[in-house]
Amino acid sequence: MLITFEGIDGAGKSTQIIQLVNFMTNQGMDVITLREPGGTASAEKIRTILLDNSHKISPVGELLLFSASRAELVQDVIVPALGAGKTVILDRFFDSTTAYQGYGRGIDLELLKSIISLSTCGIIPDITFYLDIDPIEAMKRKFAKTSIPLAFEDEELDRMERSGIEFYRKVQQGYREIIKQNSHRLVVLNAMDPVSDIHHQIITVLKDRFPI
Repeated sequence: MLITFEGIDGAGKSTQIIQLVNFMTNQGMDVITLREPGGTASAEKIRTILLDNSHKISPVGELLLFSASRAELVQDVIVPALGAGKTVILDRFFDSTTAYQGYGRGIDLELLKSIISLSTCGIIPDITFYLDIDPIEAMKRKFAKTSIPLAFEDEELDRMERSGIEFYRKVQQGYREIIKQNSHRLVVLNAMDPVSDIHHQIITVLKDRFPI
């Protein structure tokens, strides 16, 4: 089974993934976790390029780099893992491309569909959990411990984070449009709820839909 987590940075995806992996491992399930961009040697190098705030990358260049990273991850890791009967939990997948590069950067959505289909080999997640949070709250949460100000030119922010609040609002709206079109697959969770409550909701949904 392929489970994906979506949401803007600071929504709490990583925390929920860790809790879900612990639960599934305790249930005796064979689970692997991956992230996008990344997950293979070449994909991790692409990730470094994408997040380096010293690089200026065009929206189309950004899209193609993300897609190249995904193609490597899908073919080298995800397809073999699913074929071996493993459960794959993925931090971001093609919904991120639609939200970030489509709605956020303004790339044509029909063009995106073709590129996504090519880079994913047509693979669709069995279920996707979307953690919804206001961009301002997400940034406050993400940088609370380091006291990084909400100034998007700050050198400590990566290249994506420096895109600004309005960009993230477009991304959030993009996710909401994706949810309308894929309500059977995407499960919306309030990222401001307590961590334990969100985890309980995730487990409840999975037990309702799948034999775990």
